Amino acid sequence: MKPFSTTLITTSLLLATVSPGIAHFGMVIPSEPIVTAEKRSVQLDLSFSHPFEGIGMDLVKPAKFSVIKDGEETDLLPGLQESKVMDHQAWRSDFQVKRPGVYHFVMEPTPYWEPTEDLSIIHYTKTIIPAFGSEDGWDQSLGLPTEIVPLLRPFGNYAGNSFSGQVLLGDKPVPGAEVEVEFYNKEHKFKAASDYHITQVVKADAEGIFSFACPQPGWWGFAALSTADYTLKNPQGEEKGVELGAVLWVYMDPWL
Repeated sequence: MKPFSTTLITTSLLLATVSPGIAHFGMVIPSEPIVTAEKRSVQLDLSFSHPFEGIGMDLVKPAKFSVIKDGEETDLLPGLQESKVMDHQAWRSDFQVKRPGVYHFVMEPTPYWEPTEDLSIIHYTKTIIPAFGSEDGWDQSLGLPTEIVPLLRPFGNYAGNSFSGQVLLGDKPVPGAEVEVEFYNKEHKFKAASDYHITQVVKADAEGIFSFACPQPGWWGFAALSTADYTLKNPQGEEKGVELGAVLWVYMDPWL
């Protein structure tokens, strides 16, 4: 049985009383969306946050953090360093890129109990970045319990492009999956027109495929939520449901 974290309970209860519709996202945000020969290292910030509102939540050390390239997985968990994102506990990884390729960074968090939803939550978060001009393999499934496989190349895009992806659960498409979309409002440049505008929502088709046009440059998060076919115990020892999240982050560049 997987352990879970209770460090988010107080923050979750507070958010529920203030803004019940706000979404939370696992985040894996690299310092650069593309690795070039001029800058061969990338810093990745791992957090659990409300990206548009800029509200952080504590992220205990993930259960797993790795990078996958050409089907080969490298464990990055031992090198994680504790840090802060949005004034809350987060983690940082410094990764040296030595060879051309497309790098899939994946975080599996420690399961945590969400009292306001009466379930445990596990969000599998993925960010894909290319190095040194390579682009093969960006559309591959990693075989995660749940994931979003991009149908638009997830790098080298401009703001205004329409991103498309396919939601998978157990490596099978999820018909009619509901996908939450949120912009990482890092510099607090934008204010939502209403609470409904903070988290956008789009439905996938019968094959689990969805599209969304990203109007601003920066990082955009896509999260598709499903129910696991197993349960975990809550702090009182009761068996409760588990929410599985497939999260993907994509960068949109400004027009120069």
